[in-house]
Amino acid sequence: MNNYFIGILILLLSGFAAGLFNRKFKTIVMSVLAAAGSIFCLIPAIDVLSGSRALSRTFEYNQVFGQVTFSIDHLSAFFILVITIMSMLSVIYANGYLKNYLESKNINSHLVFFPMLIASMLLVVTCQNSLLFLVFWEIMSISSFFLVIFDSSKKEVLQAGVKYLIFMHISVIFIIIAFALMSIKSGSFDFASFNSVMQNNTSFANIVFILAFIGFGTKAGFVPFHNWLPEAHPAAPSHVSAVMSGVMIKMGIYGIIRMIILTGTPSKMIAFGVLLAAVISSLYGVLYAISQHDLKKLLAYHSIENIGIIGIGLGAGMLGQAYSNPLASLLGYSGAILHVLNHSIFKELLFLAAGNIYLKTRTKDIEVLGGLIKVMPATAVLFLIGSAAICAFPPLNGFISELLIYLGLFRTLEINHLPVMLVVFFAISGLALVGTMAILCFSKVFGVVFLGMPRSEKSANVTSDCGLSMTIPMGILAVLALLIGVYPQFVFFDIKHIVYCVFPMDLVNLMQVSMVPLNIMQIVACFAILFIAFVTVIVLLKYYLTKGKKVMHITWGCGYNRVNTRMQYTASSYAGPFLSMLKPLFKKIFDIEKPKNLFPSSAHFHLEIEDIEEAYIINPLLKLDEKFLTKFESLQSGNIQSYLKYGLVFLLAVIIVSLLIG
Repeated sequence: MNNYFIGILILLLSGFAAGLFNRKFKTIVMSVLAAAGSIFCLIPAIDVLSGSRALSRTFEYNQVFGQVTFSIDHLSAFFILVITIMSMLSVIYANGYLKNYLESKNINSHLVFFPMLIASMLLVVTCQNSLLFLVFWEIMSISSFFLVIFDSSKKEVLQAGVKYLIFMHISVIFIIIAFALMSIKSGSFDFASFNSVMQNNTSFANIVFILAFIGFGTKAGFVPFHNWLPEAHPAAPSHVSAVMSGVMIKMGIYGIIRMIILTGTPSKMIAFGVLLAAVISSLYGVLYAISQHDLKKLLAYHSIENIGIIGIGLGAGMLGQAYSNPLASLLGYSGAILHVLNHSIFKELLFLAAGNIYLKTRTKDIEVLGGLIKVMPATAVLFLIGSAAICAFPPLNGFISELLIYLGLFRTLEINHLPVMLVVFFAISGLALVGTMAILCFSKVFGVVFLGMPRSEKSANVTSDCGLSMTIPMGILAVLALLIGVYPQFVFFDIKHIVYCVFPMDLVNLMQVSMVPLNIMQIVACFAILFIAFVTVIVLLKYYLTKGKKVMHITWGCGYNRVNTRMQYTASSYAGPFLSMLKPLFKKIFDIEKPKNLFPSSAHFHLEIEDIEEAYIINPLLKLDEKFLTKFESLQSGNIQSYLKYGLVFLLAVIIVSLLIG
């Protein structure tokens, strides 16, 4: 594992090294060194995934930590693959994105914390000591906090950063309690010692898993622990949003999977709970995504949706384990693990495209955009590919992982137990509805942002697309999405071996029955290739048949060519009919100035959808807390003598209590 630790060291030093160079070369130095560090970390992960045994290295620390083992097993290797590849592409993109801030802002701290976030995630997925794991987990949260508040001059950015930090510390409290219970029971901080303790006591394992699921689920963005996510992702720079949404929230998924491994065969109650929580999260996320006008906030809610989809796969796999159905378990876990990779690809692609749009228009409000496909064709095409992938359209990668999850859910119906059948029918119906709503959402986004006419000067003034340093990483992500969709049989073959190594199953029987999904993947590959060939022929035919011919006017225009922006659909009007059927699930905030006479000088209408959890739970709690704390404002007098008096009273109280106890 020498290469791995060299890579970690390069990542940690890359930001500091970049600070030594002048403004022009800072981002280039950080990008090159961070990419090099990621490659060094990727080498041992590929070695493990290619079939070699797990790698590990044990260090002797002080009496607090004891022996600390860093291990790259198949699960860690897979997450290292996701972290390094996605981070490398975001680092390259950052080189172009941050150039726009070099003259107006000191970016040294950003250059330090960005590779630090990558390094901390790599350490999280390999550390096998619970105490040191928490240290790396906290570094991950703190470094990402400073990245979120990059544009700290804006009040809403600081509020989003503080909310993110609060939620991350609530999350780590639950993880600490779960690890503390296991450490007390086993007498060690090492993950290996937790395994026997968890598998010999079902009720204890259930309690620990629930605590850990709340902690890791908060980081992942499961509902109702999601509230930080739609605020933090839009506040951060786009390359940071891409890493946070595409990679960092998957550290929560990693923690949940690691807990499933530690608990062994999950209980039926836990399996049902995970599946139900996942379905609710996916429905909640996509529903609120449809209602958003902020492009990055919309994408953030889709992260909640896709975390739910990953959870549905995990739930199907856990039900398969709990009811001794190995094929359902294989398909569920395979779909979940593959969707971790797939979501990282298309969500990073979408966030980077959103970054291009923001840099050119200086707005994230899709209501004032439009017509950008004419001036930003590369961004438009790549955004369309990402949109099709997240909607699970073949022949792209999102379709493959969701197909595996569907197959896993259908296989769980073979259990032939009424509670299982009811929950699984709910999950299948929910997943189908999520796909439908995702199509509605992204057809709205692409149509309003890229098609039609510019709705404001912000989009009308755009004259060109972004440079190659920002477009090439997006192109690579689009190619990856297409390759996984066209050659799913090879991807499934690798993913199922990760599942074999991670989850104990009857391998002899499982390797025989797994030929069924492998054959399905081969059929999907054939149809994908035929579909691409068909589309290519149609495009070429259209090109040659219309070459040199001038189209006078569109047929459906009825001869009218004086179109203006007020004749177009807005984002609100496009999604309005669907959202009107679900009024109780939203809190609508209206800002209306009605026309006051026959020829009004001004009028406007603005609608904002507030998250019902924030509106009816979080905000009332904050107001109650604020009301309680205001009662103690008089104590904060600013008088040093008063503060000395408080200290003296506290010291006397401590002495009296000590004497009474003694």
